Amino acid sequence: MFENCDLTDAIFQYTILEKADFRTAYNYSIDPELNRIKKAKFSRSGIAGLLDKYDIDIDLTN
Repeated sequence: MFENCDLTDAIFQYTILEKADFRTAYNYSIDPELNRIKKAKFSRSGIAGLLDKYDIDIDLTN
């Protein structure tokens, strides 16, 4: 569990993150194509950290 962790500048590459809990973590960028994230938990706002590589804007206000 990454409880209330600021993961700025953390590098996740070819990492096994299965069942990891990122629900209260923030400032992370994880490439789902380079890491194993099966059954990992993310908050709604944290999903943006899984899409960083696509350089898209995500509106989480809706």
